[in-house]
Amino acid sequence: MNDSPRILAEMSDRSREVFRRVVEGYLASGDPVGSRTLTRIMNEKVSAATIRNVMQDLEFLGLLDSPHVSAGRVPTQLGLRMFVDGLLEVGEVAPEDRERIDSSLGSNSTDVASILDRVGAALSGITRGASLVLAPKREAPIRHIEFVSLAPDRALVVLVFADGTVENRVFAPPPGHTPSSMREAANFLNALAGGRTFADIRDSVGQEIERRRQEIDALAQQLVQSGLAMWENSGDRHERLIVRGSSNLLGTPGAEADVDRIRSLFDDLERKRDIAEFLELAEEGEGVRIFIGSENKLFSLSGSSLVVSPYMNADRKIVGAVGVIGPTRLNYGRIVPIVDYTAQLVGKLVSDRG
Repeated sequence: MNDSPRILAEMSDRSREVFRRVVEGYLASGDPVGSRTLTRIMNEKVSAATIRNVMQDLEFLGLLDSPHVSAGRVPTQLGLRMFVDGLLEVGEVAPEDRERIDSSLGSNSTDVASILDRVGAALSGITRGASLVLAPKREAPIRHIEFVSLAPDRALVVLVFADGTVENRVFAPPPGHTPSSMREAANFLNALAGGRTFADIRDSVGQEIERRRQEIDALAQQLVQSGLAMWENSGDRHERLIVRGSSNLLGTPGAEADVDRIRSLFDDLERKRDIAEFLELAEEGEGVRIFIGSENKLFSLSGSSLVVSPYMNADRKIVGAVGVIGPTRLNYGRIVPIVDYTAQLVGKLVSDRG
């Protein structure tokens, strides 16, 4: 759970300003920021001793760190995360940066891959970081699907297409899922894959769910009509068949077997629904994110940050992403709008060229 909003809300105005000034100074220079520097730029006139006390409190909260004795402070990874989530002021894209991005896309070439390559080069040059450009997601036959857990709230789906191309997508799995449930989902989907596209597999899972639903309805109908059972939350995903007067079932031939069969079908229906949810989340991919330091589990770049934004096709579906990888001391206020602007332009280009 992200406690940044709560911690920020509980800070005094002075503590919040000291924290913001330290982070902004560090991002601008890369050097620790000392109390005497802050006395010259604070809105409120306070002594260096008072600022040092505030810094110590912020260090106790885990937001600042002192790399050397009696030196200034630098933000921790937690501090950077909180700054980005709650205090970051995003600027406009500078005219010269906008012109450079526009020119990288202003080609008559029909080859989207070569255009994306130029976009990546432009992003890298403008930001002085490493660019990340994920080409439009493919709607091609799939040979194999694999799910990999990266963190409790993050997973990777590895897609191997029929032509041997491999594509990785990050998504947030449904709460409570385990590596074993991911393996079960992958096994089920691989049994369905066999040269089918994502859309084909999705349709097959939907048909499986509907088939189970119809079997349950057919078996339950007689029990409901006889008054021995009733539906709770009818029509809802979490509907239940409640059996009343279980002792009465003893005199109804086959009724107990029907109840056991219904219970088994419900279990199977829930598994299929979970798999369908997995498939949907994996297909959609991930929205705009900033990964700082060790949050970069996917790339194992513990000392780096990743600013990434998706782009969409004409149907408003996420089909790829562009991003910048650099040190945690990125100028986030400048990089975020550049990445966002580039993603919008790439999405328009992909939409226009089908």
